[in-house]
Amino acid sequence: MAPMLANQQETTLMNLRANTAPQPYGILIEELRGPVTARLGGKIIAQSTRAKVMYETRQPAAIYFPRNDIHSCLSAANGHQTFCPFKGTAGYQDLQLGKHCIGNAAWSYDEALPEASGIAGHVSFMPDANVDIDLGSNQLVIPDYGNISGPLIDWLLREAAYLPTPEEFTQRLSEKLVEQGVHLSRLSVMAWSLHPMIAGKNFIWSRASGKVTTYAPSYEIHDHPAFQNSPLRHVSNGLGGIRQRLDLEQPSDAFPILTDLREEGATDYVAMPLPFSDGRINVLTVASHHPKGFTTENLGLIFECSAVIARYYEVFMQRENAQSLLETYVGKRTGARVLGGEIRRGDGDDIDAAIMFCDLRGSTRLEEELGRTEYIELLNNFFETASTIVHDHGGEVLKFIGDAVLAVFPAGDSPAEARAQALQSARAIVAALDAMGDDPGQRRSECSIGLAYGGVTYGNVGSRERLDFTVIGQAANIAARLGDYGKSCGHTIVVSRDLLETPEQATPLGSVSLHNVSRPVEAFAVSMAIDPGQRASG
Repeated sequence: MAPMLANQQETTLMNLRANTAPQPYGILIEELRGPVTARLGGKIIAQSTRAKVMYETRQPAAIYFPRNDIHSCLSAANGHQTFCPFKGTAGYQDLQLGKHCIGNAAWSYDEALPEASGIAGHVSFMPDANVDIDLGSNQLVIPDYGNISGPLIDWLLREAAYLPTPEEFTQRLSEKLVEQGVHLSRLSVMAWSLHPMIAGKNFIWSRASGKVTTYAPSYEIHDHPAFQNSPLRHVSNGLGGIRQRLDLEQPSDAFPILTDLREEGATDYVAMPLPFSDGRINVLTVASHHPKGFTTENLGLIFECSAVIARYYEVFMQRENAQSLLETYVGKRTGARVLGGEIRRGDGDDIDAAIMFCDLRGSTRLEEELGRTEYIELLNNFFETASTIVHDHGGEVLKFIGDAVLAVFPAGDSPAEARAQALQSARAIVAALDAMGDDPGQRRSECSIGLAYGGVTYGNVGSRERLDFTVIGQAANIAARLGDYGKSCGHTIVVSRDLLETPEQATPLGSVSLHNVSRPVEAFAVSMAIDPGQRASG
């Protein structure tokens, strides 16, 4: 960001540099000669013979005036701040000219970092403030920065794309930075996610161990005091980056993590934003144990590559987000199939499986008695209980239908195991729901479960724009109808004959006619007791 510069083509060359070779990323501050004047609407607002120009890699040149040479047209500091890892924290002032006020028109680095100490106590004007700068006899000569290249860029362009996980990418990125001469002792990336239980992934590389540790904090992190007062929250909320030298005699530790890092021997710390394309701000932090901390060239290399680094993490997190969302809404096994390419209508397999249909009893009455909020809580507890038990027994919940759960136990090479797992799950669900009544904070629930076994189509059905991954077949229909039948005859678990290894495992109910099932089904009521024979077969 730089002011508008007038008369540059007409001035005498006064600022030529002897060394014109390409420079690495850096900051160059030079004194300007003679009077330099700033005007707004033709009125002089600043004039100085001690003005300076600052060149920063790939940024427009910025002219700085000593604060004492600014006419009385600036407000007091207005509280607005921005951060630069090379210059420090900039404070802003409004420009007041008569009744005309331009907000945030001027900025200054009153406590500039060492790399920019030459502009401490100086003020510059924003480009959109429409301030004209008369350079007098000076002419600006932009340094030739060339292009940043080398092993890190080559690696990002050619090799990094083939790394399969964010952990491997984090480790190789850290190692490449060290190879490039960056005094790096710790690197971390906090990437936010779309997951019902975890807020994101935090990847931390340590030079001491040479390894990456991954943390997956839950959403409670947002309320935790350690996060509330952390650089991660500061940066991800769009408040700018942070740089703090940790080896000062009287450090101003704004965040507790800085004290911890100093005790570990760190001398320099930087937290900078890693924006994703959807606007979410993730966070990259680096720490150094080098006596002089990070150089401007060190941080410049990271800063220049940060947009590309962010895209790599975005790709990793997008895949994790897609997987977690699919697992959340269609189940782990089904989600893997969809990610594997089974996305067209009609894609699927014909499989043998045990099908469970588990329905919460008395839903209408419960909703009226409890009210909507308490009923939703009870319903969630019911779904959580059933889902956990099904998963623990090798099954998968395909969907929630109103107040019911549809689950599948694929037979694979072991039909007997699939049958046993379905039956064990049904008994465990009934027992768990009944046990809820023993907890004063919960309400005992009852359910009706239908189980059947047979061939089903396991795949995509629906319209062109809206697909559903489900099971279609007579076994699924029979399981649902047996659950309904159990309600009418007072049995909690009702199964078809083909689900049982032997008829002795349950109480026969005879051949029953079920709605929308063409032939009567031989049905059995299952007791809660598990006999030794069934336990062995399971």
